[in-house]
This record gives sequence, structure tokens and C-alpha cells, in this order.
Amino acid sequence: MNDSSSAPVASLPQRLTLDDAVVALGQLEREVAAQPGTTALVDASALQAFDSSAVAVLLELRRSLLAQGKTLQIQHWPQRLRDLVTLYGVAELLQA
Repeated sequence: MNDSSSAPVASLPQRLTLDDAVVALGQLEREVAAQPGTTALVDASALQAFDSSAVAVLLELRRSLLAQGKTLQIQHWPQRLRDLVTLYGVAELLQA
């Protein structure tokens, strides 16, 4: 749980494919860095066009946060994204 109930929430973009991955990861890292507490919140509700790169971005964000002693919490999963993380066997890592 976050230390502040009014903490800002980072958001996944509408599009997250291989071409967008590096920029999206950088943006997410900046947004979660601004969040207080030990849990970084990411809202996935805007995500519409994506491929497996979205999973890779979330895994890299999780790795980066763990190195800082933080955890990742993703909210509002699109069903297709949930299906992808399950398919790749990483649902437990991302708490899908």
C-alpha cells in the first residue's frame, strides 16, 4: 500500500509496441519516481494498442523498482494484457 492515498498514479500510454517501448519506459520511470511510499501505482486502463513489448516494459519497470526497494502495483488491467502476462508465465511477477 502506498504511504499516501492521494499519491499520483503513473499511466500506461494508449499505444505500447516495440517502437514505443523505450520512451514509454522512461516516462513511467519518471512518473513512478515522483510517487511517495514503497508501492508504485500504474494505471493500465488507457492501453489499447500493444504487443508483447508492453509486458517487457512492465517487467523492466518492476526490476528497476525492486532495485530501489519498491513494489509495482498495476491497476485496471485490459483483459488482453492480462492474457499476455499469463501466456508468458509472468502473471505472478506482475500480480495480474
